[in-house]
Amino acid sequence: MREGMKKASWIGMGAVLGLLLSLNLSVFAQRETRLPIPYEDLQLLSAVFGKIKSDYVDPVSDDKLIKEAINGMVHGLDPHSDFLDAEAFHELQVDTQGKFGGLGIEVGVEDGVVRVVSPIEDTPAFKAGIKAGDLIVKIDDLATRGMPLSKAVEKMRGKPGTTVALTVVRKDVDAPLTFTIERQEINVKSVRAKMIEPGYGFIRVRKFQEDTGSDLAKAIKDLYANGPLKGLVLDLRSDPGGLLNQAVAVSAAFLPKDSLVVYTDGRTPDAHMRLTANRENYVRRGDDYLRDLPAGIKTVPMVVLVDGGTASASEIVAGALQDHKRATVLGVQTFGKGSVQTILPLGNNTGLKLTTARYYTPSGRSIQAKGIEPDIAVDDGRDSPNRIREANLEHHLIVPGQAGTDKAQVAAKEAPIAPELKPATKPGAKVDTLPPRLDFGSADDFQLKQAMNRLKGLPVIESVKSLSAQANTR
Repeated sequence: MREGMKKASWIGMGAVLGLLLSLNLSVFAQRETRLPIPYEDLQLLSAVFGKIKSDYVDPVSDDKLIKEAINGMVHGLDPHSDFLDAEAFHELQVDTQGKFGGLGIEVGVEDGVVRVVSPIEDTPAFKAGIKAGDLIVKIDDLATRGMPLSKAVEKMRGKPGTTVALTVVRKDVDAPLTFTIERQEINVKSVRAKMIEPGYGFIRVRKFQEDTGSDLAKAIKDLYANGPLKGLVLDLRSDPGGLLNQAVAVSAAFLPKDSLVVYTDGRTPDAHMRLTANRENYVRRGDDYLRDLPAGIKTVPMVVLVDGGTASASEIVAGALQDHKRATVLGVQTFGKGSVQTILPLGNNTGLKLTTARYYTPSGRSIQAKGIEPDIAVDDGRDSPNRIREANLEHHLIVPGQAGTDKAQVAAKEAPIAPELKPATKPGAKVDTLPPRLDFGSADDFQLKQAMNRLKGLPVIESVKSLSAQANTR
């Protein structure tokens, strides 16, 4: 028995060492850096590997153990680093292209449970009432705790016309909620635009995908087709981010050429970038789609709308336009994701999504775990005090020397990351009706109305509650 355990331990040691060496060669082959291998720690890892192989109640394959070891190693770094197996690597490519079959939900993993980052507008999940911050605890009858994210995505996607039941826990609702949603082919258009009224345009960016910059250019030209604009609203609310080069493209559309949009700082030479409003920083192939925009787009008065779901690439745009005094930022504090993830191919169609840098706005601000503070705070009642932000996520990055990071770290520890299921309501008990979902850009859009007031030089009302109070006193 002892010889068998010893043999299993040495096999495990060899497998782990071989894997780590292959990772080292794959990821760092182009760097002349030699990293010391912690043999004592690897011996401990090998011992655990061997114990599981010899003593666990059921047989476990080497492949599963190694993958789970990688996942544990990567997920312990920060909320945004991830190991991408072949399936997850493919899903990432599909996601940035904006076309897939399923429900229309941006999801991540939080404390072993699938969390909704943002439902995508005009998709089945959005229309059903799924909200950012919801914890998906069951998909049909399968519990999601401990489920790999790629498997959860696979379970939610499927043939259009079929249905799936999602059970979610929502912080401000006592009982779990169940949504039965019909799958559809999801073809997300990242940019939509319209004239709010003569002379005033509205552009909404839902997510930063491969064609966002070129779609934005077309939208701007369409808005100017009937003459110059008096004002423009750029809506980045509940935009979870996406491709960095497309954030540069959107910023470049409104800023003078060669203006600094964002810079990054990390440990490697590749992590030090200064991205300016120049075609080489946003065009990967083809012509410069921003070169022939109407000249007025560089000077038209602008308001940028943000909320607690405005994250990552959308925060880069808001911060750049704010720092250059190009636009007034209006809304509530943003999510606060100020890190850059790089996709490092590892072979066999797998990859490592690794946090490699922090990004900073042109004036040198880091928004990591802090967010963008709006120039004008306007609360439309949607921003729940229980909304999860970057500072609430376990293992979130802190910014060395930045004032307030210690406070953010305390807030993260105190905030409930993944609450346990609360008891279901008794049969016949009433459940509060879900509030209607806001259609961004509609006639009922309170923050948009205040943005228009700002553009027209009229008073801006800071809260929908104060508006109701005014109405009650009349």
